[in-house]
Amino acid sequence: MSKQVKMGMLGLALVIPSFLVLFVIVVIPIVISLLESFKDKNGRYSFVNYEHLFTDKLMRSNIIFTLEVTIVSVVLVLIISYALAVYMRFNNGVAVRWIRRTYMIPIFIPSVIATYGLIQLLGNHGWLARILLQAFSVESMPRIIFDKKGIIIAQLWFNIPFTTMLLGSALSAVPNSVIESAKDVGAGFLRIFFKLILPLTFKTLLVAVTFVFMGVIGSFTAPFLIGPNAPQMLGVSMEQVFGVFQDKQMAAAIAFFTFLLCSFMGYFYIQNMIKEERSRSA
Repeated sequence: MSKQVKMGMLGLALVIPSFLVLFVIVVIPIVISLLESFKDKNGRYSFVNYEHLFTDKLMRSNIIFTLEVTIVSVVLVLIISYALAVYMRFNNGVAVRWIRRTYMIPIFIPSVIATYGLIQLLGNHGWLARILLQAFSVESMPRIIFDKKGIIIAQLWFNIPFTTMLLGSALSAVPNSVIESAKDVGAGFLRIFFKLILPLTFKTLLVAVTFVFMGVIGSFTAPFLIGPNAPQMLGVSMEQVFGVFQDKQMAAAIAFFTFLLCSFMGYFYIQNMIKEERSRSA
């Protein structure tokens, strides 16, 4: 047996355990959910669940609401995280040191505790309302939580630290010599950013977009605790359909549709990675 064959067998032996774990905990549940989603209440296979998913007014509003919250959250997270990462990369001082010491704190706070803190801070009788009442005699404040805005604020709290860490790692790999050379030939900050910094960190940016998108669209804790009763995020809607109405076929359809949305985002990421690898090898 040649050395190449032995190395191939060793590689397969190392990959098979992780593949089996992935197959059992991911592939099999997806297939079961897919089959269950095509069953009606009598156990016959049909498209009735998907017809209801796209024709029912409430379900359509849930889908639109979920996509709106997800897209807005992803855009805001990327803008804020990129700004923080760039600021920490190219600046020094007391403010930068304090940001580096504190921006990771939300990662270590459980989502339930963080959501409860947002309720206590932004609720109708929360800390912010009491401060505004005492300082400026503001007797009522606009609704912030139990609305779309509350979910987006919670998603910013959950996702900005991790995204900033990813982008900060990518920015730290950008050589100072490249930036200084661009400055020496008269390039401004915007030109340096769009011509040098953004292309050099684009791969990490795609990773961040993928993680944030999948995290937001599949979130449950914050949408359940501080989201509106209607419309709802798809995760909350699925729990209501399964737990309250005991309709596991419809819940399976919602779950598989959510998986498809995440799959499209994953496909976009993989395609960009393939294009980048081809351009490198060309």
